[in-house]
Amino acid sequence: MTQRVAAIDCGTNSIRLLVADVDQTARTLVDLDRRMVIVRLGQDVDRTGRLAPEALERTFAACDEYARVIADLGAQTVRFVATSASRDASNRDEFVAGVRERLGVDPEVIPGAEEAALSFTGAVRGLPTLVAPVVVVDIGGGSTEFVRGTESLESAWSVNVGCVRMTERHLRSDPPTVEEIQAAASDIDRAIDEAAKHVDLDAIASLVGVAGSVTTVAALHLGLAEYDSDAIHASTLPADAVRTLSDELLAMTRQQRAALAVMHPGRVDVIGAGALVLRRIVDRTGVSSLTVSETDILDGICWSIA
Repeated sequence: MTQRVAAIDCGTNSIRLLVADVDQTARTLVDLDRRMVIVRLGQDVDRTGRLAPEALERTFAACDEYARVIADLGAQTVRFVATSASRDASNRDEFVAGVRERLGVDPEVIPGAEEAALSFTGAVRGLPTLVAPVVVVDIGGGSTEFVRGTESLESAWSVNVGCVRMTERHLRSDPPTVEEIQAAASDIDRAIDEAAKHVDLDAIASLVGVAGSVTTVAALHLGLAEYDSDAIHASTLPADAVRTLSDELLAMTRQQRAALAVMHPGRVDVIGAGALVLRRIVDRTGVSSLTVSETDILDGICWSIA
């Protein structure tokens, strides 16, 4: 039996929607509408502990747009998952009330372990030929999730290291200084060490990277003239390419990054930090390459509804 469902993933940097037809028996998920808006909900949360009024305004405007799409497509069930920024904010009740008013559901401020499990389900079901054991890394704006498993999750851990958080905390110059990059790398390495206490990062058969930092680095490696999800999904990203692109992005000015053909405007100022997180993970795990997935937590949310 096919269900039409809507999944919303509201993270530190972006809010994304997927409306899909899901058939659990046939194990199929068919996209009807998949879209993203960069709202930077986590703006300054690491420093202030609160969601900024202008960030809430941007997020609620995106919710209004998504409510219209969901109604037009006739989704039967909606699940709204909120991640790192809204977990950390002292005024998250204001966020919850605004979402409920616009979409008729409460945002679920889920723990990092559940976020990791949803990302794993979405990524693995979208890449059926993966060799186990698989480790999925989801590099978000405020946090990064690590999850290991075969067909199902075995262990997971979330750390408060992401492209927005590292940019705001460390990479303030344009381009970042050597000292800033070293400070960010040390912060990231400590977080990976913490994750490694809970998730085995050794002897990985398949490392899978999801979310915008990873897919943007993959698009740059592929030399795409414009962002192309079909070309990026299931592509292989060599470890040496990650190292080279991380160095190049961190050496660029904001203007130079903005001129890259595949760069989303909302990712220009944080892609250097995202690439650095990916590089440190690649270096720590010792893999020669990773698989890039365009299916992720959104797909996992849809499967969880069905």
